[in-house]
Parts: sequence; C-alpha cells; structure tokens
Amino acid sequence: MHSVQPKRLLDLTLGTLLLLLAAPLLAAAACSTALGRPPGGVFVRELKTGLHGYPFTVRSLRTRRWRLDLLSRLPHVLRGEMSLVGPAALAPDDPRAAVPWRQTVRPGLTGPAQLRRHSSLPWDEPELLDQDYVEHHWIGLDLAVLVRTIPALRPPRTQGHLSDADHRLPGYSATE
Repeated sequence: MHSVQPKRLLDLTLGTLLLLLAAPLLAAAACSTALGRPPGGVFVRELKTGLHGYPFTVRSLRTRRWRLDLLSRLPHVLRGEMSLVGPAALAPDDPRAAVPWRQTVRPGLTGPAQLRRHSSLPWDEPELLDQDYVEHHWIGLDLAVLVRTIPALRPPRTQGHLSDADHRLPGYSATE
C-alpha cells in the first residue's frame, strides 16, 4: 500500500481548506476581472518546471494587485504539481530549472526565498535559500514558512520599510 508523506498530507489538508475558504473570494475576483475584460482573459497561463523536471501549465487569476494570484494556484497543489512550500516555480527555459536539487521537490506557492525577496542582506540570494530549503526541509520548517507568509500577503506599507528581522523565519537560517 502506498503511504502519503507528511508534506503531501499537509499540502492536501491545508490546500483543500484554504481553497474552500478562498473559493467565494476567488469567484468574486474572477467575475470582477472578467468585467474589466483584460486582454488575454481572466487567467494568466505560464509554463513551469515541476517535480523531476516535468513541465506543467500554471493558471493564475490576474489578481496580483489584490494578491490573490497565489490562492488561485491552490488547485495545482491539490493535483500534486506544486506544494504549499518549496522553491519558486521556474520556466523550463530558465537554466536554474535544470539544477538537479531543484528537481527533487515540487515547486511551492511560497518559500524562504520568496519571503526574503525584499531583504537587503548581501548573502540573501534566492538560489542559496531555495537550495538550503531543499536540503533541510521538514514539516516544521514548512509550517514556519506558512506562518511567515500570512503577513507577507498584506498590502505593502506606504511609509517606512520592513527591517531584516521582519523577514526572518523562526528557527531558520540559510547559513546553518
């Protein structure tokens, strides 16, 4: 009998719950976007590289302004094409997509590199953070990243800026 890994179980459980909770909001956003008649339709379609290097098409609502585009990718998590937490999904023509360590995990809706993208720390290179995550990920780190993602979804502040401490994951260091 095939057993489900804890990470996949988290993806299925939390992904289903989030999709059920977000469905009315996503439906309203899709209707609102459709009324605006954007060129190209309500969804953006992008080819990305997934687990084992297999390509798949990511469909996202054109709702970046409202930061709902990530929630509209939840069906990809439920289908097993993506994970809630992991390295960023890259296009097949991006040379970084062919790196062997990247192909051992599903790309994520969020991850340490995505959370740290506005940090000013000099060592804060997305590739190093993604690689470190892949080499050391565990369910506790996924939960910490998910908790840190919630405030990151809020609209950006108009005055001031986030400090480096605002971007740190509890119990996570890319230098360990």
